[in-house]
Amino acid sequence: MIKTARTVTLLTVTLFACATLRNAVTFENPQIELQEINVTGLGLSGGTLDLVFDVYNPNDYRLRSTRLEVDLELAGTDFGKALIDKPLDLSPVNHSRVLMPVRFEWSGVGAAARSLLESQELPYVLTGAVLLETPIGERRVELKSKGNVPLRKLIP
Repeated sequence: MIKTARTVTLLTVTLFACATLRNAVTFENPQIELQEINVTGLGLSGGTLDLVFDVYNPNDYRLRSTRLEVDLELAGTDFGKALIDKPLDLSPVNHSRVLMPVRFEWSGVGAAARSLLESQELPYVLTGAVLLETPIGERRVELKSKGNVPLRKLIP
């Protein structure tokens, strides 16, 4: 009776491990979409923005991001680089909201600064990469996204 229980337990653990490994082997890249930009500060030399992302993990297992880095272009102008190097947990088959702060200088953004102050929506291009921990090791996923994004102003 004890041998039968051990055999059933061993079989169950083995099947579970095989299912987890099969799911890990069928890795799908997360989908990232810039949902909005929040102007969080303006000063004489520049300002700060919060990029608000929706990140969807289509996999049946949790992903942990160890680094997310992006280059942001708004209205055809480079607005700089942003980096998150703290852990992010992405739940299985779920959406996560991720905030990423960006600092910029007026001298570098030129005419796009006017769009930033006057527009309710801006065209953007986002490129970068995310490092993810998966059940079968670390993966680097390249990111590229473009479109129009709503702009929430600091002062309405």
